[in-house]
Amino acid sequence: MNDNPTAARPKRKEPPQDIDGRRPKHHRANNGSLSAGDNTPDRPEDFEADYEELDDLRVSAALQTGQDTPEWQATIQSVVKNVVSIRFCQTCSFDTDPALTSEATGFVVDGRRGERLTHSPRRYILTNRHVVGSGPFWGYCIFDNHEEVPAYPVYRDPIHDFGILKFDPSAIKYMPVAALPLRPDLAKVGIEIRVVGNDAGEKLSILSGVISRLDRNAPEYGEGYSDFNTCYYQASAAASGGSSGSPVVNIDGYAVALQAGGRADGAATDYFLPLDRPLRALKCLQEGKPISRGDIQCQFLLKPFDECRRLGLTPEWEAQMRKAFPKETNMLVAEIVLPEGPSHGNIEEGDVLVKVNGELLTQFIRVDAILDSSVGKTIDLMLLRGGKEVEVKIEVGDLHKITPDRFVSVAGGSFHSLSYQQARLYGVACKGVYVCEAGGSWRFDNGEENGWLIQTVDHKKTPDLETFVEVLKAIPDKARVVVTYKHLRDLHTLNTTIVYMDRHWSAKMKLAVRNDETGLWDFSNLADPLPAVPAVPKKAAFIQLEHTSHPAIADLVRSFVQVSCTMPFKLDGFPKNRKWGMGLVVDAEKGLVVISRAIVPYDLCDISVTIADTVIVEGKVVFLHPLQNYAIIQYDPKLVDAPVLSAKLSTETIAQGAATHFMGYNRIGRIVHTATTVTELFAVTIPANAGAPRYRAVNVDAITVDTSLSGQCGSGVLVAQDGTVQALWLTYLGERNAATHRDEEYHLGLATPTLLPVIKQIQQGNIPKLRMLSVEFRPIQMTQAVLMGVSEDWVHRVSQANPSHHQLFMVAKRTFERDEKEDSSTLREGDVLLTLNGNVITRISDLDVMYANEELDAVIVRGCEQISLRLPTVAADDVETDRAVSFCGAVFQRPHHAVRQQISKLHSEVYVSARTRGSPSYQYGLAPTNFITHVNGVETPDLESFLAEVIKIPDNTYFRLRSMTFDNVPWMVTMKKNEHYFPTAELIKDPSEECGWRRVTYEHGKVIKGEGPDGVVAPAAETTDMDADMGVCDHE
Repeated sequence: MNDNPTAARPKRKEPPQDIDGRRPKHHRANNGSLSAGDNTPDRPEDFEADYEELDDLRVSAALQTGQDTPEWQATIQSVVKNVVSIRFCQTCSFDTDPALTSEATGFVVDGRRGERLTHSPRRYILTNRHVVGSGPFWGYCIFDNHEEVPAYPVYRDPIHDFGILKFDPSAIKYMPVAALPLRPDLAKVGIEIRVVGNDAGEKLSILSGVISRLDRNAPEYGEGYSDFNTCYYQASAAASGGSSGSPVVNIDGYAVALQAGGRADGAATDYFLPLDRPLRALKCLQEGKPISRGDIQCQFLLKPFDECRRLGLTPEWEAQMRKAFPKETNMLVAEIVLPEGPSHGNIEEGDVLVKVNGELLTQFIRVDAILDSSVGKTIDLMLLRGGKEVEVKIEVGDLHKITPDRFVSVAGGSFHSLSYQQARLYGVACKGVYVCEAGGSWRFDNGEENGWLIQTVDHKKTPDLETFVEVLKAIPDKARVVVTYKHLRDLHTLNTTIVYMDRHWSAKMKLAVRNDETGLWDFSNLADPLPAVPAVPKKAAFIQLEHTSHPAIADLVRSFVQVSCTMPFKLDGFPKNRKWGMGLVVDAEKGLVVISRAIVPYDLCDISVTIADTVIVEGKVVFLHPLQNYAIIQYDPKLVDAPVLSAKLSTETIAQGAATHFMGYNRIGRIVHTATTVTELFAVTIPANAGAPRYRAVNVDAITVDTSLSGQCGSGVLVAQDGTVQALWLTYLGERNAATHRDEEYHLGLATPTLLPVIKQIQQGNIPKLRMLSVEFRPIQMTQAVLMGVSEDWVHRVSQANPSHHQLFMVAKRTFERDEKEDSSTLREGDVLLTLNGNVITRISDLDVMYANEELDAVIVRGCEQISLRLPTVAADDVETDRAVSFCGAVFQRPHHAVRQQISKLHSEVYVSARTRGSPSYQYGLAPTNFITHVNGVETPDLESFLAEVIKIPDNTYFRLRSMTFDNVPWMVTMKKNEHYFPTAELIKDPSEECGWRRVTYEHGKVIKGEGPDGVVAPAAETTDMDADMGVCDHE
């Protein structure tokens, strides 16, 4: 997003995105609600907050201000050698984690202190679980001396906020690397601590504080990942984004806790995870043992004795608990019991836990220890329920089995089993097929990208992932199937939709399985697509338009068809993946339909044409007008048994003030009509989008009418009483609104005479070969024209040529042409156009003469002088994109027409048009609108040379890209290649292919026809240079 023309594009690498959107705390509004894992609870009015802050302030007041003591300085010098900055990508959406790029902190945790770690090829770094993530991870660590080493996740806890990365210590050449000892037993209230880490993106930040509590419940971060069934420590250290995973150390240099979160509403409160469970997991890894994790699918909370008394804690048991634990003031109380889980029917919300296996307990740490050692066994629980003792036996389940470690990608979407995290968050049974990436065919109309539970596909129930896969295997390509689904936030509502199964752009059904040995996700192909079922002719009948006195107008409903366009890849800066609108049939015998280019922006797409709300047939792009905002598509009329009517197009331009009838389709596809009057004819002047150039109409007249229906309808016509269509009513894509981050759309009319020459050529079997002047004209009034040097004689001739509009046209912007040399025979910005081929140009429609001539005789005024020129026109054949390269998560293409309309110089033919969240291009700051001029010092003036160089780069190695921003600022990008998740691929326009395009994948030195074996489903690509663009709904 960047529709503010005064906003400068970033010239250098943008700051990394905070983890899961964890913005620095002082940037968050009090009533803000950020995504899962934010660095603060989602409830700033948390009941404990006021008391917590008072405690922190009282304890913090005891801290000495000024420099650290020599003891602390020595400790910090020792600790910082073990602390690393983690730069990472979560390469695709999975479970609670979106695809993102960020940075955090970790610290080396194995080996004895001071021992150089070179005897083993593998050592461990402790950080947060929301850093390691639940899905595919790709990253590296930077040590204090700025040595870098790749890091791979080998463990992420299913519940608690810690994860462990492995690295090769032999890659650290210039400093001894020691481990920071974990001492959870040393965490005490009142001890002074330091948080040493990468705070707010800084390489090293040391924040001081004092532990004020050891018994805080785990903070809730709203939707998404949150820790639970553990206590947290609390202190006042004012850490912020990037400090996640920092060690919390005491004065002796021991890690006593792990920094995990904090408040973001202005309070300097931080939350630390105890190290008991991380220490156990580390020991298991070091000893080569599996890390068993047990659970009974019940969330407990720590609640004080006074609240427990209200829930049924008897005086006898309170006395016994206080005697056994004189320092404790809390007990464990059941908060959420998941349906159909081991605790269901045994434990009820509000039960106070007293004993486990006969042992009195009040702490999570002991409960965790018992559950982890009892997987598959039965435990005895003694509870208090309303003052009565209840004893139950519960079988302990395997927590890893209800934590997804695989996902399936098919038809552009990704799916896995519903996780315990999500089930606990919404209090539902831990089962079902969860949509973690609702892309491609699975981009539901409701707008959410994830959070859906698939109920049925093609009228078959899909209770689990295995059944879902088997159902999908039997569905052929291009089939339309009924899908029912619910959202976790609203399980009361069953949604139903029709899904068009795309198994041609996304052919493979991929299974990705987590490999904790390598730290990667291994991909395999579950099934190749079944071929599409051949279409057969179908019958349909059109609706009858009621309450109209003109039968010819009513009959025009037979000329409208619904056009749905799905773009599997983002090109040309177009901001949407899916659009629909109504098209006008101009030749029913040949199946020719005219539609707005705001609906069909380019021909790398799937087009569905719905006739009479009944018959759906495929369509293909026949023609895209480079300037006038319309496309012509074609369907096979043999497949339609319906009385489709060819619209009769007027040969005369409708005039201002003329009476006409407006017939349009509103936002929900309902037809509306009314008598109206033409209010204005004017030259379209849609502002250029500053953030990401994309197609816009220029050098074309627009029509407005006197009815409010015109603003409600994006498709329609202006029609005379005899049924003759006088103008198309089209949607025009505009600029991005800076305030709302939404794309502006304009609804305007296009007079039909301008379409006739193009339609006639297509009907004759020819593809129009248009010519055009490479400039954008803007109308000027005669007062301005006179000041620019237009004589009184020409003013008189203009008034005679166009009595209704006294205007001329000035060159507002030149379109950069690759082979054009600026000389006196070309138009320049500021030139005033008087005539073309002897005709005075007072209407935009007068410019249509350029489409059929290689040269034009022009008379212009330049610098107050009248000049005659022989103007060459340029071919519009190569305006549309016919090739694109996907590399490291970015889409590269030739600078499309909108780019050349807005720029004065092309730095190369390699233009970045989009990038994917969680990709190397996003991580290293390669932004859309950048040009690539060199790869590793080799000049790459075009896509051919660029592709030749990038496929030479070995996987997981750094390379250099010399880039130029849109604003002519050169900079050097250093990136690391990742073929496993982001293979290099090329899309080439090829009319011999069924889809019109073919794909070639370059992976690990091999050239693969079609889709490669590796690679994640990319989330919605970013097409602008602002991260806020990702919050915009990607379908319409």
